[in-house]
Amino acid sequence: MKKKYLLACALTVSLIGHQAVADVKIGFTGALSGPAAALGQDQYDGFMLAVERNNGKLGGETVEVIREDDQVKPEIGLQAARKLIDQDNVDAIVGMGFTNVLMAMLPPIRESGVVAIATNSGPLTLSGAGCQPNVFSTAWQSDGPAEAMGVYAQKNNFNNVYLMAPNYQAGKEMLAGFKRFYKGEVVDEVYTPLSQTDFSAEITMLQASAPEAVFVFYPGGLGINFVKQMRQAGMLDKVPVLSVFTVDGTTLPALKGLADGVIAGAMWDASLENEASEEFVKAYKEKYGRVPSLYSAAGYDAANLLGAAIESVDGDVADNAKFAAAVKEAGANFESVRGPFKFNDNNMPIQNFYAFQAVKTGDDVAMKHIDTPLESHKDAYHAECKLK
Repeated sequence: MKKKYLLACALTVSLIGHQAVADVKIGFTGALSGPAAALGQDQYDGFMLAVERNNGKLGGETVEVIREDDQVKPEIGLQAARKLIDQDNVDAIVGMGFTNVLMAMLPPIRESGVVAIATNSGPLTLSGAGCQPNVFSTAWQSDGPAEAMGVYAQKNNFNNVYLMAPNYQAGKEMLAGFKRFYKGEVVDEVYTPLSQTDFSAEITMLQASAPEAVFVFYPGGLGINFVKQMRQAGMLDKVPVLSVFTVDGTTLPALKGLADGVIAGAMWDASLENEASEEFVKAYKEKYGRVPSLYSAAGYDAANLLGAAIESVDGDVADNAKFAAAVKEAGANFESVRGPFKFNDNNMPIQNFYAFQAVKTGDDVAMKHIDTPLESHKDAYHAECKLK
């Protein structure tokens, strides 16, 4: 804890110079170590880029950002939330990475009323009857990208599709989201152990089934292994692969041209063409020397959302309920890198979901925007939320 405190102090100095007290205190929690560290770092880097581009301020107010590593462990996330709320007296918490960590952090966030903005997870619990007036997301409701791929498959007249995902809750939610909008035949629905990295047997089964398309959810290293093995088996040239969180800004650097042709559903990619996005991508590449991922974009948007909310209350963030109401209203007023954005009743985004395709050009590969399957999309659970 002492090391984290010193890090926070050093970060504060870098942002607010010699001023003794910041106007607004923000806690950032995420996976900043271990196998998922790249995702947490992207969210943090996106958030900090917005702060630094505003000279250490958001909404005209000087900010202090206190960073905590939740290690993707619910108990560590809970400790971080309690520290940030009870000891650091933060005005908002951002990040909260994975769903299991966010849900563990929820009790002190709910009890305190402090504004919380998730930049990765959007669990069903918080989208429906469990929605909270002070908990928001600049990411996506968990199965939204999968729903977009279901629409894409339907629009492109794939008569039958083969489905694959890891055997855990998120995997089941993704396949359910796809099927919510896809009305064709599901050839098979295959769940693999979460620890499995060799998909040769499943690829053989897929090949024998000869579907018109395959939809997969294999995040991170699982996705890298799956795509590589599909390429080695020659399957990427035989069947269209639709995916979510499998080929994106975090995995493309490792896959390179091997991902050529794979289609991905997402709320944003660095190839999206609008002024805010292009400005963000340019600044991010200059600052960090890499292309931002959708996780970076969610972090960047969270900072700019907070900036708009802070400005709307003239920097008075002491009243948690008033500040939460300002955040909700600011959702429709700040400029998101993803294009149209506002909060639904359940504080989840109403946003577009796009289809991108990995396209190889020479030795390079990049995602290309090819369709917008869902426009101003509302998640499937918002009607269960009692907020207005």
